[in-house]
Amino acid sequence: MAATAPPRARPVPAGPAAELVWDPEGALHLGQTLGVLARGSADPLVRVAAPDVVWVTARTAAGPVTAHFSRTGAGRPLQRPVLVRAWGPGAEEFLREAPRWAGAEDAWEPFETSEAFRALPHRLRAARHHHPGLRLPSTGRVLDRAVLSVLEQRVTVREAVAAHRQLVRRYGEPAPGPAPEGMRVAPAAEAWGRVPVWEWHRAGVDGARAATVRRVAERAAALERLGRAPLDAELRRGLRSIPGLGPWTVAEIVQCTHGDPDSVSVFDFHLADTVCWFFDRRPGDDRRMLELLEPWRGDRQRVVRLLRASGFRKPSFAPRLHPEDHRRR
Repeated sequence: MAATAPPRARPVPAGPAAELVWDPEGALHLGQTLGVLARGSADPLVRVAAPDVVWVTARTAAGPVTAHFSRTGAGRPLQRPVLVRAWGPGAEEFLREAPRWAGAEDAWEPFETSEAFRALPHRLRAARHHHPGLRLPSTGRVLDRAVLSVLEQRVTVREAVAAHRQLVRRYGEPAPGPAPEGMRVAPAAEAWGRVPVWEWHRAGVDGARAATVRRVAERAAALERLGRAPLDAELRRGLRSIPGLGPWTVAEIVQCTHGDPDSVSVFDFHLADTVCWFFDRRPGDDRRMLELLEPWRGDRQRVVRLLRASGFRKPSFAPRLHPEDHRRR
């Protein structure tokens, strides 16, 4: 990812809330950009309240924070200044990184002006035209993203979302300030390490995933440093050094913590089929998906995001999977 100059932002006197007004310097859709961080409409950590109104909670070195992203001032809707209001001990620290959460370090222009972009199918180029404010977020919150990604391993989205929501609400902290009902600050590393076996079981999390979360929590200090590390092979080796974090999990992490424009989630239950159905009009595997995306190496995650933004869905040939719950037997 090309380095960019720090965004121009100016603090604004705010009374009980710390505030920041930031010029995104181009189109930015807050809901589409930050929405990728959310899991469902009742996510305890990220809540998209409207297309350009998003609530997030986070934990900084100074303490927990609740932040509210919205637009202010006049001008085109996607180019108006962004207003970030934050509450809690970590408010001032969070405001320094808030623009990165909203894609300040993401640059689509080199891709959009490339031959590779012109080689995209019309539907994907049209998706970018219709969604010019879509950016890739860079939260730097490796621990939180790693825990969520581990809980999503080998289970359906519905199971993972329910488990994450249950554990965060039980072991997280109340969100500071006027956060929407149900929002929490994710548990600290120490809290994840103290979750007893029976609570993992109640949440439907098997022993292997629970053990991986504990290992992630034990490496929390190192993961915090990785959150500020460059997006390179060394970063991925650092993440892969933790047993239980494989290629899929690492890709899911860096797509959100570092705005990785290229990583592809191999071994995903749906992605390979979706990509192959779009390009080949038939199902396929990870090998074929990577072959199809190879012309856009360096920007393959952008292509995946455009594919999702286009509204394309692969054909369905079977009922939705409803996993059987054995916890109360």
